[in-house]
Amino acid sequence: AKKYNLPIRVVIQPRDNEILPNPIEVAFEGEGVMVNSGQFNGLSSTDALEKIIDYLVKKGIGKREVNYRLRDWLISRQRYWGAPIPIIYCPDCGIVPVPEDDLPVILPEDIDFRPKGISPLASSEDFVNTICPKCGKKSRRETDTMDTFVCSSWYYFRFCSPQIGTAPFDAEELKYWMPVDQYIGGVEHAILHLLYSRFFTKALYDMGFVNFKEPFKRLFTQGMVCKDGAAMSKSKGNVVTPGEILTQYGVDAIRVMMLFAGPPEADMEWTDKGIEGASRFLNRVWRLIYKNLGYLKNAKEKKDISSEKISNEARRIRQKTHQTIKKVTEDIEERFHFNTAISAIMELVNEIYKFGLEEKYSEEDDILVLKEALETVVRLLSPITPHLSEELWQEMGHKESIYLQPWLKYDVRLLEEEEKLIVVQVNGKLRGRMLVPASCDDERIKNKALTLPKIKEKIKGKKIVKVITVSGKLVNIVVK
Repeated sequence: AKKYNLPIRVVIQPRDNEILPNPIEVAFEGEGVMVNSGQFNGLSSTDALEKIIDYLVKKGIGKREVNYRLRDWLISRQRYWGAPIPIIYCPDCGIVPVPEDDLPVILPEDIDFRPKGISPLASSEDFVNTICPKCGKKSRRETDTMDTFVCSSWYYFRFCSPQIGTAPFDAEELKYWMPVDQYIGGVEHAILHLLYSRFFTKALYDMGFVNFKEPFKRLFTQGMVCKDGAAMSKSKGNVVTPGEILTQYGVDAIRVMMLFAGPPEADMEWTDKGIEGASRFLNRVWRLIYKNLGYLKNAKEKKDISSEKISNEARRIRQKTHQTIKKVTEDIEERFHFNTAISAIMELVNEIYKFGLEEKYSEEDDILVLKEALETVVRLLSPITPHLSEELWQEMGHKESIYLQPWLKYDVRLLEEEEKLIVVQVNGKLRGRMLVPASCDDERIKNKALTLPKIKEKIKGKKIVKVITVSGKLVNIVVK
């Protein structure tokens, strides 16, 4: 306006003060009130925007439309890895696309990778020199390759029909396999890769090649592995040499350490203590299995274990076993929380160590409980520690691979606690605890609390105002 000496009018005033018409150095861009705007005076600038669009549409001098900040994408790269750009340069015909019958263009193998300031493909004479598909004269191929983002934006389509040689993908196969049920990727690709993938899919949908608009039903982004407070990077020098760690601890210990460090969506900090702790846990599992191999191999096959024929200790272990199956299954299937799944397995291992198998518990059904618990530990660990689990499974006398077994199922009837711990308070202060049967109602819990020796001593000579029972958790006796 200043350049062409046009009049400058204030159309949006701040709510708290007035802008004078002259001189105005910069336009006011904040939220304000419309002025000098005819029928829109007095409206907030946000509300007026919608009203003005409605007015223009009604008058037939404009239409409502969403504009996206789309920019051209430069996809050419001067490197070997990437899809060759299917273009031929002819001295007579100019730029000529490679005929569809000659696709795909295959990367050559006689490449000189020494830096020359040009694409490595330019060093292959057999690749570069070709014939123009239009006139048959000597021509040259394009030596740049496509950005690898191009391939990663639609590779999941190709995976559905990798053998087809006449098209990028088989649309009928896509109807069965796509969209992807669960997509897992690094957080560093959560923006660009996801954006490009959705863009490709939506474009293919608009062109009628696929029958879905979104490529992924669910997306899960995992965190980064960090050391010394930053993501591992060769340039920062904060990397861990895998060979040394593998030699000392084995790959399964590394798996446990990384999965146990925290929820997978969060960054994890690599620590030497963490890998040592994971190794100690796996050694405990190993010792536990080998300590009881005699019982495991001699135990009779029996489908059902009678709760009436097992000891109280065995009944507790069996309940813990099925509670662990439920916990691990839900943590992995629903939340990908391997850290809490591993924690639950650790708790079960601790309980089995306490159980042992002394002579007084050596009844046949008690041994079956132990066998069930130990096999459960190994099978629940199998997605996390595949090598250790397979070896222990074979040592336990099984001929078929652990990975051919169905996933464990828990018995709902065994999940409920037979006893529950009740906290007893007097005037809100902790004065005692007691175990009661799980079926015990509030009235019986209250009466039992009042008979506890410590409680009787605390309320002796005092008037009970009321007894508050929080079902299955606590009893609070109010006295004065």
